[in-house]
Amino acid sequence: MNVLFITLDQFRGDSYGAAGHPLVTTPTLDRVAREGVRLTRHYSQAAPCAPGRAAIFTGMYQMNNRVVANGTPLAGELDNLAFVARRAGYDPTLFGYTDQGIDPFRANDEQDPRLTYYDGILPGMSVGLYLPESQAGWAQYLRAKGYDGPTGWEALLHGEPDRPVEDSLSGFLTTRFLEWLAHQESGWFAHLSYLRPHPPYAAAGEFSRRYDPDEVEMPIAPVASEQRHPLHEAALAFGVVTAPQDPAAMRALRAQYYGMISEVDAQLGRIVEELEARGEWDDTIVVVTSDHGDQLGDHGLIEKLGFFPQSYHIIGLWRDPREPGGRVIDHFTENIDLLPTLADALDVDQPLQCDGHSLRPLFAGEDVRWRKEAHYEWDSRFVLLMSSTTTPSRHTLSRQNLAVSVGDDVAYVQFGDGSYRCYDLAVDPTWRTECDDVDRVLAAAQGQLVWRQRHLRHDLTDMLLSAERFGRWPKGLPYPVLAEAVS
Repeated sequence: MNVLFITLDQFRGDSYGAAGHPLVTTPTLDRVAREGVRLTRHYSQAAPCAPGRAAIFTGMYQMNNRVVANGTPLAGELDNLAFVARRAGYDPTLFGYTDQGIDPFRANDEQDPRLTYYDGILPGMSVGLYLPESQAGWAQYLRAKGYDGPTGWEALLHGEPDRPVEDSLSGFLTTRFLEWLAHQESGWFAHLSYLRPHPPYAAAGEFSRRYDPDEVEMPIAPVASEQRHPLHEAALAFGVVTAPQDPAAMRALRAQYYGMISEVDAQLGRIVEELEARGEWDDTIVVVTSDHGDQLGDHGLIEKLGFFPQSYHIIGLWRDPREPGGRVIDHFTENIDLLPTLADALDVDQPLQCDGHSLRPLFAGEDVRWRKEAHYEWDSRFVLLMSSTTTPSRHTLSRQNLAVSVGDDVAYVQFGDGSYRCYDLAVDPTWRTECDDVDRVLAAAQGQLVWRQRHLRHDLTDMLLSAERFGRWPKGLPYPVLAEAVS
């Protein structure tokens, strides 16, 4: 089987056709959903990009992989998606970026240039096209085609509406992948990491005009100031993530976001068309997910941050042509499930470190025991560091985080400073009504505590060094006496 592992940056779980969006058209994603499995309640485990991707690549919650920001190093001893692919006999090849910073203990020396940027390449990945934050390869391509104008990745992306679609960032990545594919035989593994629909909110070419802002729905309004958690209040006061106050501007922003989604869907359509022409579509596993979502004006915010679900509820599609398609999974699924699922599909052992579980029993319609909530985390210590005039203590920094558990009728948010919020989703699914039932709040808090206890790192904990043997101790056998010394 070929493997096409796709990440679409900042892609909300409600913003494509198969998910029921009333306006956005996504024929390619809809086809993948129709021929595969659609995960309706699929969640990212962290934001922003590097933490979200670390969860995908390691199959671990943030509390275990400890990548908490863009620039936090990825521990060198951790297994990952690329290594699993290699054990299955593939040469996993990247088109785009993985945003994983090098472990300083694996650097050549203190002058190693990889220590100076966060958007490094996941260990084990080969590179077909590397697009760091600067988008250097695409920028060079545009200059070679005679495009003039400001430089810098944000300026280039702001200019997307003024260029034809074939010269867009997504088009550039797709073309480079198709050029690589022309030289591959069956049995390839490609990770396509698209930046769009990540801001700036400016769709490419004709897609910038695809949706009339007047037809775009308005977002969920924030609650009154006296009802807001201090973090929500602080975010609304921070201009970078504050949504436009003018309704016309808000609708225009959303229209551009939807245009970016339809454009990247069209680029994926080019890939499907080529795979069909090569006779490989029915020999290719396709995975589509995102590193996190986008507030898109909901609760008065844009971008990705905090505790609201719009930043974490994401697209989740899985198509394996060896399995029946058309299945819709309504269980809570998480990005940490993708690595063990892929290992299962490729018939290799799942990494012991994984907090997630293979989804294949759900795909097969089996009645299996499954989680009752989705979980995610957000760490803001570097927001505090950048905004503080003094150097906060390590104790203070360790409190700059939150964890969320989302169930069928309650969402519980635990903040590192000891405060909490509990939302009654049965009464109000928009997260604007707090739960006032003490028993339900206590049950939600206890549930999150048990979740954390169950997912403490176990890759070494499940092993035992003894005089008799080394390894995972079989269930039911007498517990061996630990060797006190080695003679």
